[in-house]
Amino acid sequence: MSHNTQTAQKADRLFKLFLAFFRIGAFTFGGGYAMIPLIQKEVVENKKWITDQDILDIVAIAESTPGPIAINTATFVGYRVAGVLGAACATFGVVLPSFLIITIISMILKEFQSLKAVQYAFFGIRAGVLALILKALWSMYKQCPKKVISYVIAAGALIAAAFLDINVLLVIIGCALTGLISSVIAAKRGAK
Repeated sequence: MSHNTQTAQKADRLFKLFLAFFRIGAFTFGGGYAMIPLIQKEVVENKKWITDQDILDIVAIAESTPGPIAINTATFVGYRVAGVLGAACATFGVVLPSFLIITIISMILKEFQSLKAVQYAFFGIRAGVLALILKALWSMYKQCPKKVISYVIAAGALIAAAFLDINVLLVIIGCALTGLISSVIAAKRGAK
């Protein structure tokens, strides 16, 4: 394969990454969690760039690192598919629509925010976003191992974050440590 052909294929893949994440960024309301099912459908089912297990791992890492989950996920997927330039293209693609839309909305929102139709539209958008977040939760649940320790970790994390108001970073670190310790204990029991 010639150098020009390889370069053209890389450029095509980078453009497809940008375009896929631009569409996701442009047509998803509700932030990062609402984007997760769309990212999974696009990069796993439609493009087959990565596997379901890859997306589950990427979402776990994206949630554990600083920054918005959709941007982190786009960056990790882009890197997995096409290296550093892929990460840049996917990240720019997912961010650009929001930047453009927010810029335009901020210019005109003050004029229309008191209209009942606008208020009802935002009420409907919030309801739709909740459904997308629940779909992401269900999709991730189906991919997680069905072991008692998984349920204990999930319940503990929910209680710690939602009811005890413990910092999410501490909850994630606690979940990681609990998972690591339980894996070590299980490996030792399996070796006996």
